[in-house]
Amino acid sequence: MSGNTVTLHRVMRATPERLYRAFLDADALTKWMPPHGFTGKVHSMDVRVGGGYKMSFINFNTGKSHSFGGTYLELKPDELIRYNDQFDDPNLPGQMQVTIRLKPVICGTELSIEQTGVPAAIPVEFCYAGWQESLQLLALLTEPEIPDQV
Repeated sequence: MSGNTVTLHRVMRATPERLYRAFLDADALTKWMPPHGFTGKVHSMDVRVGGGYKMSFINFNTGKSHSFGGTYLELKPDELIRYNDQFDDPNLPGQMQVTIRLKPVICGTELSIEQTGVPAAIPVEFCYAGWQESLQLLALLTEPEIPDQV
């Protein structure tokens, strides 16, 4: 794999089950994954090893979008998600691989993300900034304890 690597580590005040679901539920993904200034759309999602997904981020200011998708390579409920990922744009060639690890800790979940093979045309700092914004939104989605009656 060519390109850059991004690694992130967070402790989230949410259960591994809730975080795992947030990565694999189309409605959840559109709520938290697009970085600030973008909306998201999931075009397809088949959550199983060998299944895949297709998604777009849309720049709210310009309306321009970029699509990407991949295949699920490994799924261990509430522990591990590994998938490949690539952009539809031929100017962003190559295939990335994303590994998400979830480990229960006393106050929630230790979340580790590694994204390898980021196209050289994308500055790694942009990836870090985007992931950090997305993880803030992930926390807002998964950390609240809302009673079943609501």
